[in-house]
Amino acid sequence: MFIGEYSHTIDSKRRLAIPSNLRKSLGKKAVLTRGIDSCLVLYPVKEWEELAKKLEALPTSKPDARGFVRLILSGAVDVSLDKLGRILIPDYLNEYAGLKKNVSVIGLSNKIEIWDEEKWKNYSKRTEKEIGDMAGRLEELGI
Repeated sequence: MFIGEYSHTIDSKRRLAIPSNLRKSLGKKAVLTRGIDSCLVLYPVKEWEELAKKLEALPTSKPDARGFVRLILSGAVDVSLDKLGRILIPDYLNEYAGLKKNVSVIGLSNKIEIWDEEKWKNYSKRTEKEIGDMAGRLEELGI
Protein backbone atom coordinates (compact mmCIF):
# COMPACT_ATOMS: atom_id res chain seq x y z
CA MET A 1 0.00 0.00 0.00
CA PHE A 2 1.23 3.45 -0.91
CA ILE A 3 0.68 6.30 1.55
CA GLY A 4 2.32 9.61 2.34
CA GLU A 5 3.53 12.81 0.72
CA TYR A 6 7.18 13.28 -0.24
CA SER A 7 9.20 16.13 -1.73
CA HIS A 8 11.76 15.12 -4.34
CA THR A 9 13.62 16.60 -7.27
CA ILE A 10 13.96 15.62 -10.90
CA ASP A 11 17.58 15.63 -12.02
CA SER A 12 18.94 17.12 -15.26
CA LYS A 13 18.44 13.79 -17.05
CA ARG A 14 14.70 13.74 -16.12
CA ARG A 15 15.16 11.00 -13.51
CA LEU A 16 13.05 10.91 -10.36
CA ALA A 17 13.99 8.86 -7.31
CA ILE A 18 10.96 7.10 -5.89
CA PRO A 19 10.92 7.28 -2.07
CA SER A 20 12.42 4.10 -0.62
CA ASN A 21 9.38 3.08 1.42
CA LEU A 22 7.19 3.30 -1.71
CA ARG A 23 9.63 1.23 -3.76
CA LYS A 24 8.99 -1.88 -1.66
CA SER A 25 5.41 -2.17 -2.90
CA LEU A 26 6.19 -0.93 -6.41
CA GLY A 27 8.69 -3.54 -7.55
CA LYS A 28 11.40 -3.16 -10.19
CA LYS A 29 9.04 -2.35 -13.07
CA ALA A 30 5.97 -0.13 -13.24
CA VAL A 31 3.78 1.81 -15.66
CA LEU A 32 3.74 5.62 -15.78
CA THR A 33 0.91 7.52 -17.47
CA ARG A 34 -1.14 10.70 -17.53
CA GLY A 35 -3.31 11.31 -14.51
CA ILE A 36 -6.28 13.51 -13.81
CA ASP A 37 -5.65 17.09 -12.63
CA SER A 38 -2.37 17.45 -14.61
CA CYS A 39 -0.32 14.96 -12.62
CA LEU A 40 1.30 11.65 -13.52
CA VAL A 41 0.34 8.27 -12.12
CA LEU A 42 2.76 5.42 -11.44
CA TYR A 43 1.17 1.97 -11.21
CA PRO A 44 2.64 -1.35 -10.13
CA VAL A 45 2.37 -3.70 -13.12
CA LYS A 46 -0.41 -5.79 -11.52
CA GLU A 47 -2.54 -2.71 -10.77
CA TRP A 48 -1.96 -1.40 -14.29
CA GLU A 49 -3.09 -4.68 -15.82
CA GLU A 50 -6.33 -4.53 -13.80
CA LEU A 51 -6.95 -0.93 -14.83
CA ALA A 52 -6.20 -1.70 -18.49
CA LYS A 53 -8.84 -4.47 -18.46
CA LYS A 54 -11.41 -2.01 -17.10
CA LEU A 55 -10.45 0.55 -19.74
CA GLU A 56 -10.74 -2.05 -22.50
CA ALA A 57 -14.28 -2.84 -21.33
CA LEU A 58 -15.50 0.74 -21.71
CA PRO A 59 -17.88 1.26 -24.65
CA THR A 60 -16.07 2.66 -27.67
CA SER A 61 -19.39 4.08 -28.86
CA LYS A 62 -19.23 6.71 -26.08
CA PRO A 63 -17.04 9.74 -26.92
CA ASP A 64 -16.03 10.33 -23.28
CA ALA A 65 -14.94 6.71 -22.88
CA ARG A 66 -12.96 6.79 -26.14
CA GLY A 67 -11.20 10.01 -25.23
CA PHE A 68 -10.35 8.90 -21.71
CA VAL A 69 -9.02 5.52 -22.84
CA ARG A 70 -6.98 7.10 -25.62
CA LEU A 71 -5.28 9.59 -23.32
CA ILE A 72 -4.54 7.13 -20.52
CA LEU A 73 -3.32 4.26 -22.71
CA SER A 74 -1.45 6.34 -25.28
CA GLY A 75 0.32 8.17 -22.47
CA ALA A 76 1.44 4.99 -20.74
CA VAL A 77 5.04 3.88 -20.71
CA ASP A 78 6.81 0.96 -19.02
CA VAL A 79 9.46 2.18 -16.60
CA SER A 80 12.17 0.32 -14.71
CA LEU A 81 13.65 1.46 -11.45
CA ASP A 82 17.43 1.68 -11.59
CA LYS A 83 19.73 0.63 -8.74
CA LEU A 84 19.07 3.96 -7.00
CA GLY A 85 15.29 3.61 -7.33
CA ARG A 86 14.96 6.22 -10.07
CA ILE A 87 12.62 6.26 -13.05
CA LEU A 88 13.04 8.20 -16.27
CA ILE A 89 10.15 10.54 -17.06
CA PRO A 90 9.63 10.93 -20.83
CA ASP A 91 9.46 14.46 -22.20
CA TYR A 92 5.80 14.20 -23.26
CA LEU A 93 4.71 13.19 -19.74
CA ASN A 94 6.93 15.81 -18.15
CA GLU A 95 5.32 18.42 -20.39
CA TYR A 96 1.78 17.14 -19.70
CA ALA A 97 2.23 17.45 -15.93
CA GLY A 98 4.26 20.67 -16.15
CA LEU A 99 6.95 19.18 -13.93
CA LYS A 100 9.79 21.40 -12.93
CA LYS A 101 12.73 20.45 -10.72
CA ASN A 102 10.75 20.10 -7.46
CA VAL A 103 7.96 17.54 -7.36
CA SER A 104 5.61 15.99 -4.83
CA VAL A 105 5.27 12.22 -4.78
CA ILE A 106 1.94 11.16 -3.31
CA GLY A 107 1.05 7.64 -2.15
CA LEU A 108 -2.59 6.78 -2.93
CA SER A 109 -3.23 3.22 -1.79
CA ASN A 110 -2.72 1.27 -5.05
CA LYS A 111 -0.87 3.93 -7.06
CA ILE A 112 1.54 6.85 -6.79
CA GLU A 113 0.89 10.33 -8.15
CA ILE A 114 3.68 12.67 -9.24
CA TRP A 115 2.88 16.39 -9.18
CA ASP A 116 4.77 19.57 -9.86
CA GLU A 117 5.39 20.82 -6.30
CA GLU A 118 3.65 24.19 -6.76
CA LYS A 119 0.62 22.61 -8.46
CA TRP A 120 0.33 20.11 -5.60
CA LYS A 121 0.56 22.85 -2.95
CA ASN A 122 -2.17 24.85 -4.66
CA TYR A 123 -4.40 21.81 -5.17
CA SER A 124 -3.85 20.62 -1.63
CA LYS A 125 -4.63 24.02 -0.06
CA ARG A 126 -7.78 24.40 -2.16
CA THR A 127 -8.95 20.89 -1.31
CA GLU A 128 -8.19 21.25 2.41
CA LYS A 129 -10.59 24.20 2.53
CA GLU A 130 -13.35 22.04 1.03
CA ILE A 131 -12.79 18.85 3.04
CA GLY A 132 -15.81 19.34 5.29
CA ASP A 133 -18.15 19.77 2.34
CA MET A 134 -16.52 16.84 0.55
CA ALA A 135 -17.04 14.60 3.56
CA GLY A 136 -20.72 15.46 3.58
CA ARG A 137 -21.09 14.63 -0.11
CA LEU A 138 -19.16 11.36 0.28
CA GLU A 139 -21.34 10.21 3.18
CA GLU A 140 -23.81 8.73 0.69
CA LEU A 141 -20.99 6.47 -0.54
CA GLY A 142 -20.50 5.11 2.96
CA ILE A 143 -17.35 7.05 3.81
